[in-house]
Amino acid sequence: MANDIKTILDDFEFLDDWEDKYRYVIELGKALPELDEAKCTPENKVNGCVSQVWLATSVSDADPKILHFEGTSDAHIVRGLVAIMIAALSGRKADEIIAFDAENLLQNLGLDSHLSPQRSNGLRAMIERMKLDAKTATVN
Repeated sequence: MANDIKTILDDFEFLDDWEDKYRYVIELGKALPELDEAKCTPENKVNGCVSQVWLATSVSDADPKILHFEGTSDAHIVRGLVAIMIAALSGRKADEIIAFDAENLLQNLGLDSHLSPQRSNGLRAMIERMKLDAKTATVN
C-alpha cells in the first residue's frame, strides 16, 4: 500500500479539525487496492462489524512468519479504517502484530473519541482478527 502508518500519523497531525481527518480516512479507503471478489468469503468476513468487512491474510513461509493483509468494506469510512490497519500491520512479523498497541494508535489518530460505538467495536473486531491470524501463524 502506498501509505505507511508513519505517513498517516504525520498527515493526521497536520489536519486541524475532525471533518478534515474524516475526509482523509475516506480518501485512504478510496486508495486501498480492490480486494479480489473471490476473497470476499464467509471465512474472510470480520464478525462484529456493522458494515460488511472482509480481511484476507497471507502468511510467508519465512521464519519468522510475516503476515500480509488485504481488505475492503462496503462503507467508505470503514474502508478507510481498514486501510489504516493494513498500513499499520501488513508486512510485519507475527509477534510484532500480536504485541502491537492498537489502542495507542487509535488515541494518536483521535479515532478513539470520534468514532461511533458501533464503528469502534467493528474496528476493534478487525484488530482482534488480525492479531488472531498472527497467533495462528505462529503455531502453524
